[in-house]
Amino acid sequence: MADFDQELDASGLNCPLPILRAKKTLNAMSSEQVLHVIATDPGSVRDFDAFAKQTGNELVESREEGGKFHFLIKKS
Repeated sequence: MADFDQELDASGLNCPLPILRAKKTLNAMSSEQVLHVIATDPGSVRDFDAFAKQTGNELVESREEGGKFHFLIKKS
């Protein structure tokens, strides 16, 4: 697991809440910082991929572990 600067646990939240929370958290972060998001919504895999493309932030990692989805997003 790569290093990250902040963690957001969006477990139990359904679309679009994980994305909205991530966006809000990223807005408060500095450029080049990395946000680790934990989600349980299977749709979040597709959502975070699209979110990274739309916002220009880098999706460093996307993986599933024990029914939870982990995303590392580097703020552009």
